[in-house]
Amino acid sequence: MSQVIEYASRNAGTDVLQKTNETLDPMDWKKNCVQAHRMLDDMLNYTENIRERPVWQPMSSDVRARFRSAVPRLPSDLASVHEEFMQNILPFAAGNVHPGFMGWVHGGGTPVGMLAEMLAAGLNANLGGRDHAPIEVEREVVQWTREIFGFPASATGLFVTGTSMANLIAVVIARDTALGFDVRRRGIAAKGLTAYASTAVHGCIGKAMDISGIGRNALRLIATDHRHRIDLAALEKAIKKDRDADFTPFLVVGSAGTVDTGAIDDLAGISELCQREKLWFHVDGAYGALAMLAPALASRLNGIERADSLAFDFHKWGQVPYDAGYILVRDGEPHRNAFASPGAYLQRTQRGLAAGSTWPCDLGPDLSRGFRALKTWMTLKVYGTDALGVVISRTCELARYLESRILETAELELMAPVELNIVCFPLSLRRF
Repeated sequence: MSQVIEYASRNAGTDVLQKTNETLDPMDWKKNCVQAHRMLDDMLNYTENIRERPVWQPMSSDVRARFRSAVPRLPSDLASVHEEFMQNILPFAAGNVHPGFMGWVHGGGTPVGMLAEMLAAGLNANLGGRDHAPIEVEREVVQWTREIFGFPASATGLFVTGTSMANLIAVVIARDTALGFDVRRRGIAAKGLTAYASTAVHGCIGKAMDISGIGRNALRLIATDHRHRIDLAALEKAIKKDRDADFTPFLVVGSAGTVDTGAIDDLAGISELCQREKLWFHVDGAYGALAMLAPALASRLNGIERADSLAFDFHKWGQVPYDAGYILVRDGEPHRNAFASPGAYLQRTQRGLAAGSTWPCDLGPDLSRGFRALKTWMTLKVYGTDALGVVISRTCELARYLESRILETAELELMAPVELNIVCFPLSLRRF
């Protein structure tokens, strides 16, 4: 029989003595179930009727002030907290679920992904390691990503928060491969490493250079051509110049869908250069990599299958709810060598819950990890990659349609070629 604890709560200015069991389980499971179904119904209704809502609306000062309250030391009824969510949070989201959202490259999610998140939260699985079914789900997604991108069976994969983290992991693996894995113990010191990317590369690459201890100044930003792709001739010259100056080139980052124009670098050309120069070839494919699912677009990514590592987000074109970033590494050995760490609490066994090595914690910085894989697994299983590819193609068709209308409109000016689904145009001043 559970202990009973007493506490005082203030209700409408009156102290009321309440009693509760020493547990976080609902006091009334039936009432809790009714409330849970109402919450689910509200979110499904929100998603189904999203078109009737504004894409985005600002919070009033009164609403914003409600998020400046003191720590809630005493309990509240779940229904009242849900009502607060409905009134003060749901109407003021970013709007990326709305079909009219056209700012940045944000995925919209799906009802399937939302339900998968609920199931994953109910399991509350830690995917750092051990031998349990959620780990097998993540391993199956690794198998699927190998197939999608033409990577060998030796490739390893890992769910992370987003491409920024995936890019950081790739930089660390490339760094350790270049310097030797003992660098994890002794530090990098001043080794003169240099990396290369286009001027259009995402800012998280510079941040990864910073966090990995190499330094932002070691990232050489190479000019782009008329299609905003990295200039291969300029890249080759930069590498030679650094070698002649006794620097140590170690990494080239190719972009598959730049954040500003959606440009795709010549990945096959970069791969050939990296093979000649013995450099790690990484692809930042945050959203553009999943164009592989669209037959009409996949050829633009030729060479991606030859990358040493690939970072992308299922939560963009994959339409998986945030967050679901991913890192895929061609050779699992350097991937493990860069992150695996001993510990008595991580000891592996041949059978039982401590079996099943390699564990995800051997492939990245996190030990505690949520069940991100389930929402991706369910999205791919329910919709299939063919349907996702059709949706991806449709977004690019709409972009090309907008491009054609801009070219026909004197007041507008196209600022960059439309490569995927990003269209760049300011208002022209020519007729004003």
